[in-house]
Amino acid sequence: MSHYDELETRSADEREAAQLAALKKQLTQVPDAEGVRIDSLSDLARLPVLRKSKLAEWQAAQRPFGGIRVSNVTHMFQSPGPIYEPGSVASGDWWRLGRFLHAAGIGTTDVVQNCFGYHLTPAGHMFESGARAVGAVVIPAGTGQTDLQVRAAADLGATAYAGTPDYLKVILDRADAMGERLGFTRAAVGGGALFPSLRQEYADRGILCLQCYATADLGNIAYESEAQEGMILDEGVIVEIVRPGTGDPLPAGEVGEVVVTALNPDYPLIRFATGDLSAMMEGQSPCGRTNARIKGWMGRADQTTKIKGMFVRPEQVAELVARHPEMQAARVVATRDGEMDVMTVQVRAEGGDEAAWSDSVAQVLKMKGRVERVETLPNDGLVIEDRRDYG
Repeated sequence: MSHYDELETRSADEREAAQLAALKKQLTQVPDAEGVRIDSLSDLARLPVLRKSKLAEWQAAQRPFGGIRVSNVTHMFQSPGPIYEPGSVASGDWWRLGRFLHAAGIGTTDVVQNCFGYHLTPAGHMFESGARAVGAVVIPAGTGQTDLQVRAAADLGATAYAGTPDYLKVILDRADAMGERLGFTRAAVGGGALFPSLRQEYADRGILCLQCYATADLGNIAYESEAQEGMILDEGVIVEIVRPGTGDPLPAGEVGEVVVTALNPDYPLIRFATGDLSAMMEGQSPCGRTNARIKGWMGRADQTTKIKGMFVRPEQVAELVARHPEMQAARVVATRDGEMDVMTVQVRAEGGDEAAWSDSVAQVLKMKGRVERVETLPNDGLVIEDRRDYG
């Protein structure tokens, strides 16, 4: 399959130079980034991480977009919070989903049944603009009314599906019950987990199902190709994997929070924390695309947990580690002893005074806990692990 454009096969140096130039143009548009000098992409780590809670504060103080200078807006959307996002259908593939749909084999000969919602939230528009970018015809089906979905797919000759992973099965099962044979051969999915068994069920029906990782704020972040080995980063974003509770980048292979800088001049978000966990992969995709890859969604980074009636947050664990240079990593483990909560702080370190660690635990986490030195910690992105049985 041909690539979407020449950007997908750039060298690492070409990609970094182009992304750095785009980033420098956008720094003056975001309140927290004004006046910061960036000489390389690694300098991004000097900037604060922007969390949705902070964005909500900005927006509450200055409607609708919190003082971020936006342009070319044709639509405004609302996500839970509420958080408001701009969008545009006037300036091409604004959310960059066309690259993913092309990788899924969708093009000018396809009719896409778009089963993402069109009201208040942007997913429907995101995938429609992507479908238009690859020259496909769109059935704006939205969600629900499965009988009508089947009727439209059969009558209008739908060849590709866009929507959540599980809703396609609902449509196919209903079509079977109605005695209709549908013509789907491709599925471009997002917004939920694509379990291997479900992907295989679609494959058994002759449907290639690939997934993307996209959000209302950022558009497309990463996507699968026909190689199905990890998710390739979109060309319009810079992705970092950071230690949860911090903005500190992690090396390839280590699980951490996905932080994204959107190179969209119409709505620049710098170091926007998604709250999702993933890890960078080594090497390049066998499909020939040269951008870096992530392993896909691996859980949520917000591990805030109540222990002994007190909330413990990832930021506190990060502060604990920062207090002791010899600490390489720490993990809070919540368990029960009878009817009492127990907090154990596992520490990986070279040297150090465990008594001093205990004092810092009490000061930073606001409660006493047992400190346990360990040789290794699991590579799962967790800094707070709740082992209590709630059954």
